[in-house]
Amino acid sequence: MEYRQLGASGLKVPALSFGAGTFGGRGELFGAWGTTDVAEARRLVDIALDAGVTMFDTADVYSDGASEEVLGQAIKGRRDQVLISTKAGLPTGDGPHDAGTSRPRLIQAVDGALRRLGADHIDVFQLHAFDAATPIEEVLSTLGDLVRAGKLRYVGVSNFSGWQLMKSLAIAERHGCPRYVAHQVYYSLVGRDYEWELMPLALDQGVGALVWSPLGWGRLTGRIRRGRPLPEGSRLHRTAAYGPPVDDERLYAVVDVLDEISGETGRTVAQIALNWLLQRPTVASVIIGARNEEQLRENLGAAGWSLTRDQVARLDAASATTAAYPYYPYRSQEGFARLNPPIESRIPVDSAS
Repeated sequence: MEYRQLGASGLKVPALSFGAGTFGGRGELFGAWGTTDVAEARRLVDIALDAGVTMFDTADVYSDGASEEVLGQAIKGRRDQVLISTKAGLPTGDGPHDAGTSRPRLIQAVDGALRRLGADHIDVFQLHAFDAATPIEEVLSTLGDLVRAGKLRYVGVSNFSGWQLMKSLAIAERHGCPRYVAHQVYYSLVGRDYEWELMPLALDQGVGALVWSPLGWGRLTGRIRRGRPLPEGSRLHRTAAYGPPVDDERLYAVVDVLDEISGETGRTVAQIALNWLLQRPTVASVIIGARNEEQLRENLGAAGWSLTRDQVARLDAASATTAAYPYYPYRSQEGFARLNPPIESRIPVDSAS
């Protein structure tokens, strides 16, 4: 397993991380993701660790905290072998401090996560969403207190817009608060919006991307094809409305190229889609999930090899979309493009992140 620096920090994380969203299985959404119990989770953790996957990602809202509980039991006795990544900020109840990132909410959320995980610290703690009702200074000051208390090692965010992240980084620098080193983002061959603003920001500011739903909310597993009905066992039957929307024709165009490259490489569609992400600028780790051992072993096969430049170019072309304003002039008009060359041209060919 390759290990990469997490943004502008000293922490090294595996290129592939394990997402524990399938642990617990409570509720309509997470029950459709998976219902992994403690015994199954231990087996999956064993396989992941054997492959060098040492970071495990979860959140307090996953199965109403059950994901953290199951993960905590699965890593019991080997805490020193793993990195724990978790998130808080989304609603977990109806009380005044059951949502957001105010000082009381963050303290409560961190203490609750530590209790459920059976741990004394969290390696990477991320805000699950931007809280417009709480001053950024309050958020960062509280995170600083939690870092100094030894409860958190590094801090990051998830699902922030460019201005929200940049403003937070500027305030952190001004006040000497902990700086966000990670941004957990949606990014896939059928969801490339991350590239328009957040990727240049991450490159400039040293923020590593932790990629969630790298297979496009389950659409790039190799089971969805043009002219065929949605497979009976697909979780999309129950969860499509919760995830990022994808135009069917664009999806099929991408899958067609994935199929071609699968024939050339002997790799599966999912492995190719994941490997494409591993070669993208700023990506520190791609979070893979699995409901069973077979899925996990397949996804682990995405690491340790690389697509050719030609194969990457074909996938780029099949998955390309027109950027939103004000980004599209910088990609389509010569004068703008000369001032702002594509990000790929600013990254060393053999760069690991």
